[in-house]
Amino acid sequence: MDSKHPQPAFILVRPQMGENIGAAARAMWNFGLDHMRVIAPRDGWPNERAVALASGAGRLLDNAGLFQTTAEALRDCTYVFATTARQRGLTKPIVTPERAMEQARAIHAEGGKVGVLFGPERAGLENEDIVQANAIISVPVNPDFASLNLGQCVLLTAYEWRRATEEIVAEVMELAGTEFATGLEVEKLGDHFEERLNDAGFFFPEAKADSMRLNLRNMWSRLPLTRADVQTLHGVLRQMVRWKERG
Repeated sequence: MDSKHPQPAFILVRPQMGENIGAAARAMWNFGLDHMRVIAPRDGWPNERAVALASGAGRLLDNAGLFQTTAEALRDCTYVFATTARQRGLTKPIVTPERAMEQARAIHAEGGKVGVLFGPERAGLENEDIVQANAIISVPVNPDFASLNLGQCVLLTAYEWRRATEEIVAEVMELAGTEFATGLEVEKLGDHFEERLNDAGFFFPEAKADSMRLNLRNMWSRLPLTRADVQTLHGVLRQMVRWKERG
């Protein structure tokens, strides 16, 4: 399965449980990654439990590369990251997942090939694996509980790859069958409120009335009102008047 755009290979080193391999596949596919490599899985390959947990991402497993050693899996890589939460006594750059995937994007843009190593569940990568990497990825987790399972670590890294390579909108407003109110509509709503509040004797004492009106107008301007909101509030005010007249 060839992706339209270059992407890093996520390399699972000696994974122990098929369920975790499947969870890693799902996490990768959630963020558009499909280059998985598996090194010496404990329970053999292919793995039925991995397929079951992968769900709709099973095609990643069908096309995953199978290797016996870390060196074999890294032969075509020009830059390698190793994920670990423990101090290793090795002199290497240590970067966050965010920084690592920014670097990966830049490396691929220049024609390189990035690999990311993820260790087995019980103890993580061995130093013999890490010495083959150019840098270490370390997630800023709680130091008193730093252990992440395989699927979680893959998910975090895949998410940062997506953020580094796609235009992500930080916030959107979902408008359900309406649109934002215009300035004139908000102004008319303010007029309606002031009229009803004035009838109710809200603007008291007189010396503070202008300030109170100004605060109300400022409140309306801070609210991202839709046309449906404005219509609803007008309706509330009209119904309150009808209720008072009936009483």
